[in-house]
Amino acid sequence: MPILNKDMTLCISLSARPSNNGTRFHNHLYGQLDLNWIYKAFAPTNLEQAIAGVRGLGIRGCAISMPYKEDVIALVDEMDPSAKAIDSVNTIVNTDGHLKAYNTDYTAIEQLLATNAVPTDYSVLVQGAGGMAKATVAALRDAGFTDVTVLARNEAAGRALADQYGFQWRAAIDGGTADLIINVTPLGMAGGTEADTVAFPAEAIEAARLVFDVVALPAETPLIRAARAAGKPVITGAEVATIQALEQFVLYTGVRPTPDQVRAAEEFMRAQ
Repeated sequence: MPILNKDMTLCISLSARPSNNGTRFHNHLYGQLDLNWIYKAFAPTNLEQAIAGVRGLGIRGCAISMPYKEDVIALVDEMDPSAKAIDSVNTIVNTDGHLKAYNTDYTAIEQLLATNAVPTDYSVLVQGAGGMAKATVAALRDAGFTDVTVLARNEAAGRALADQYGFQWRAAIDGGTADLIINVTPLGMAGGTEADTVAFPAEAIEAARLVFDVVALPAETPLIRAARAAGKPVITGAEVATIQALEQFVLYTGVRPTPDQVRAAEEFMRAQ
């Protein structure tokens, strides 16, 4: 990484619970590609002021994580179709003060469903109704899944999300099971009050044929550990993080790294 200098391009991430995943991934790629760039994670105390800083300071790129993916919409100038279609933002690109919002979460979910050859006739339970849930449910619909239930305690948000894509809503799992269970809530996320919580009950894990947790920190969440212990195949949040971060990197820099470069950055990210 080059020494800090006045010509360096800055990219940042904004999250209530910042991790080093994006920081390590992006900075490692900057180093491999000899780019005079640097990436830093922040936990904003005021989202509106933080986005004003992105604009006013000429910060090139800004990753958006829980819980700001919907709140940030009112603060940008333009919504790319990837974000507008699901009313959720995880990426902002600043071009001369013009802030354009994107969503690369959708791309990550879409790719992981395809590369894992998840059968579209699987029944699915998606727990959560926030910004990441929107990307997940949209990707499921577009991939051809039809038997999907959104689990959300917030009835208004849960029903709205389910209805938008022609799926079902339930307030709680209430003993329900499915072939594919997906956690898109902060349950099990490091640093929170529910960091030790397994996002689904044991009977749902046992009945599942595939377990998917979008939480990236820790890489082995309580849900992923429980699924592995039950002998279930898994898709992890760390995999989501790699794909969405790669697409962010391309949006920020205009450069697409080689597969070997991405693999090296991913290994560096996970070695923390």
